[in-house]
Parts: sequence; structure tokens; C-alpha cells
Amino acid sequence: MLSNGFAAHSISVFFPAYNDAPSLPGLLEKTFSTLEAHFRDYEVIVVNDGSRDHTAEVLAELQSKYGERLRVITHERNRGYGGALRSGFQAARKDLVFYTDGDGQYDPRELLRLYEKLDHDVGFVNGYKLERNDPAHRIWIGKVYNQFARMLFGVKIRDIDCDFRLIRRKLLESLQLTSTSGTVCVELVRKLELSGCKVAEVGVHHYPRLHGRSQFFRFRSLLTTLYQLIRLRLQLWFLDVKGATKAFVHAWLSQ
Repeated sequence: MLSNGFAAHSISVFFPAYNDAPSLPGLLEKTFSTLEAHFRDYEVIVVNDGSRDHTAEVLAELQSKYGERLRVITHERNRGYGGALRSGFQAARKDLVFYTDGDGQYDPRELLRLYEKLDHDVGFVNGYKLERNDPAHRIWIGKVYNQFARMLFGVKIRDIDCDFRLIRRKLLESLQLTSTSGTVCVELVRKLELSGCKVAEVGVHHYPRLHGRSQFFRFRSLLTTLYQLIRLRLQLWFLDVKGATKAFVHAWLSQ
């Protein structure tokens, strides 16, 4: 799809960032060089989710470097990972939306691998980690979380915990995301699968975290995530029952 050097679609690329000041300059340099080489129409967005380090100052310097090509959305208070993703999705203006984390554990240049899988009938391309480069306890918790969430929600993709995704924006417009924690990934993926769109998957590289620490694997965050997973399961169950009831009533009245 990039045989002529430029993609046929416009693309919004965004990064949720929380205390990611050290990783953002290199991350954005790779992003802009990739987009400049392969996309005629693009935008880059960083959602600064109430960072307490020097993320705001770093982003101000990067805006002076990249100008209008870089948009910054600032949350005065931390809204959680789900809140940051929802802000990014709402701000995106282009045909396609790609996002990954601002901590630098994924290489944004590999978004081209996702784009190559975006056939005309594919609405969503999800990455999966070829090898996870994290401490042993995070790898174990990640595996348990991934299996539990896939079983509880019936999610078909292999790696819910891989935040490296390319989505057609028109699909996002029909979704109403409510999660504020990392549960948003389960909600996003499940609702995309329920939309009936075709899903593709691509292996991507995952690198060690060089700066800061993950917010997701703290005890309080895990409790919040568990609570929101249960609440989300009940919400989706209610929607399933409502849909089935509506279909039954429609069929009965049509007799």
C-alpha cells in the first residue's frame, strides 16, 4: 500500500503521556520522520495527562521545533489512561487513528507494518508483542490479565495489553468509551469487535522501559482496573440483553 511512497489515507498519530519527558523527544523524532516520508496528510498529538515532571516544558520546546504539526492537549489533573485515550480519540481529525504510549517501549516507525495490513475491509489493526521486555513480575501479571480479560469478554485478539493500534476514525465515532483506567483497552477492543469490522494483527517489537515506571501495575491501579472490568462486563451484558430483547420484539411484531 506504500508502493508509490505515500499512503492513500490521512492519519492522526497520538501519544498519551504521563511523566514521559525523557522519552518524548526521540519518540517524536522517529514519528515525524516516518510520517513525512510516507504520508502526505498527517497530524501528531500528545495528551499530557497531568504530568508532574518536565513533560510540559519538553513539549513546549518540541512545539517550537515542529510548529503546527504538533498539537498538545493538556489535562491539568491526571484523568487516568482511559481519560487520556478518550481525549486523543476525540481530538483526532484524520481518516486513520494510530496511538501508542509515550514511554518509548514501542517504535512508532512500525506503524507502517500495521498500515500494510489495512485492506479495504479491515477496520482495525492491532499489534501484538513479539517478545515482552519487562521485569518478570510484570510479564506474569500481564499474561494473567490478558487471559482473564479475553475469557471474561470473549475478546478474540491475542494481545489486549499491546497498546499499538491503528483504527479507522469512522469506527471510533460510533463508540462511547467510559473507562478511565487501563480497562479502556478491553472496552475499545471489545466494542470494535462487536461493531462487526474485520480485524488484523501484526507482530511488533517491545523494548525495555528506560525512564519512569508504569502506572498500571501499582496495587491501587490494579484494584481500580479490576473494579472497572467487572463494571464494564455488566454494562456489555446489559447491552447484549437489550439488543436481544429488541430483536425478539421486532421479530414478534413482524409476524
